[in-house]
Amino acid sequence: MAVVRLDNIGKSYGAGAAVLHDVSLTLEPGDLCVVTGASGAGKTTLLNIITLAELPSVGRLTLFDTDALAAGRATRAALRRRIGMVFQDFRLLDHLSARDNIALPLRIVGVPESDIRDHIGELADWLAIGHRVEARPQALSISERQRVAIARAIVSRPDLLVADEPIAGVDGETALMLVRVFERLNSLGTTVLIATPDLALARQFECRHLHLEAGELTSPDPGAMQ
Repeated sequence: MAVVRLDNIGKSYGAGAAVLHDVSLTLEPGDLCVVTGASGAGKTTLLNIITLAELPSVGRLTLFDTDALAAGRATRAALRRRIGMVFQDFRLLDHLSARDNIALPLRIVGVPESDIRDHIGELADWLAIGHRVEARPQALSISERQRVAIARAIVSRPDLLVADEPIAGVDGETALMLVRVFERLNSLGTTVLIATPDLALARQFECRHLHLEAGELTSPDPGAMQ
């Protein structure tokens, strides 16, 4: 079963030039893939389509062997629940503590509070934010907010984790720690797709590398990844 299959996907906004053009991509269970590309290359649009936040203009999208574009609302909602998303801008709720931000996906599906408390404690300690879970986002550093966002994305143990520039703005030590977090999740069976403009970051992962330029997805020049 393919986790993600894109066949000849294209995306345009109005009469403008295509943001994505003839993009095809398959992710199998347990894959770890990094997509590089400059700002404006279409990385966020690609991830939005995979997570069903946007629909393509043309092409076919299959998620977990389900035709996502032909699926009804309930089926699409079920597909989304199998995907964790780390956003560039974190999208944390300012009126909630870090703990409650992380807990949101579990509460939505009715997980008992006792289970939520234990699971969040372990996850927060793993991400080195256990001492900050009662703070609200505005009181957290960029690095801490990033780790809260990652914790929220993975707390429900998704089958697919999609991360849009997940290590931007953090120091080198934290970046390396987060790389290891993604690799650990992948080793436990989660399919992971990361988008980044940072070639140096991409080199930290021993995985499949792809490059997005002018809306087209290609394999990068091997020399560029050295």
